Amino acid sequence: MASRGVVDLRSDTLTQPTVPMRKAMAAAPVGDDRYGEDPTVNRLEQRFAELAGKPAAVYVPSGTMGNQIALRLHGAAGSNVVVGRRQHLMSYESGAAGMNNAFQIYAVDDAGGVLDADAAAEAVAAGNGGFWPPVSLICLENTHLASGGLAVGAGEMAAVAALGPPVHLDGARLFNAAIALGIPAAELAKVATTVMSCVSKGLGAPVGSLLAGPADLVTEARLHRRRLGGAMRQAGVIAAGGLFALEHHVDRLADDHARAQRLGDVVAERWPGTRLGEAEAACGRPHTNVVAFRHPDAPALLDHLDQAGIRAGLLAPGIVRFVTHLDVDDTDIDRAVAALSSAPD
Repeated sequence: MASRGVVDLRSDTLTQPTVPMRKAMAAAPVGDDRYGEDPTVNRLEQRFAELAGKPAAVYVPSGTMGNQIALRLHGAAGSNVVVGRRQHLMSYESGAAGMNNAFQIYAVDDAGGVLDADAAAEAVAAGNGGFWPPVSLICLENTHLASGGLAVGAGEMAAVAALGPPVHLDGARLFNAAIALGIPAAELAKVATTVMSCVSKGLGAPVGSLLAGPADLVTEARLHRRRLGGAMRQAGVIAAGGLFALEHHVDRLADDHARAQRLGDVVAERWPGTRLGEAEAACGRPHTNVVAFRHPDAPALLDHLDQAGIRAGLLAPGIVRFVTHLDVDDTDIDRAVAALSSAPD
């Protein structure tokens, strides 16, 4: 529930640990994770690997670090790494891919959250023929933030994965996608060699993400984690929050999706045709906990909402974003709906 009368919908990273989660964190047995001796971290890694359908996993401080480690695992020097133009690791990681690696980013369109398969196939074929750099990795994202949190189906991702190169799945909100589509997270991650997911977003843990994949790659990932300064010590205190989130906060994501839909309905009524991913959602690809839409005067709208005690954010200039989460209840959504309904055009 929102605190101090403010309903904060800027991001699902804003959640506070619940009382039961705090108790689990306080009681967590710990050890030195750098030596693989923290039992709570080990349990978290094993549990995520099971849910993702992979042999092993490693706990990292952030989703960005998880993605960057995956790029190091797969992206060979002098190769092309195919990504969507609006994927998180392309647009929202401060250029880390280019600074940390010696491969080239080959960006293709990703309208509606799905890579342009023809463009990706062209890059793969040209690389195999010796005309262009070979493609060492294809990156996918699910849910797709820049498409308004659309969940991408397993079949759509499989069509891209069938091109041949290894696939890394940025599944920061993978469990949102799984709940929205009604299928296990492992089914969505099946096409990917490696998959990253955040426990610090909709799942409500205070910090951390996990990167899963084959055991040999995860062993190598631990080395890259150390090189990037992400090796932690008695990290079980925070890992316990992630473990609690995986055990108790996955199914309730459906509540966040329903609350986001209420906001989306108001947006559709007030500013028709402006919601990102609207056409794809109409064709059956579900939105999740993100409502993003274009507004002719976004700063004015944010000011109006702020005066009503509603905090929203910007996904990009002119694109307003709401993200529902664990700390927002139906009463908070009532307030947000009222503020949107009274906003000037």
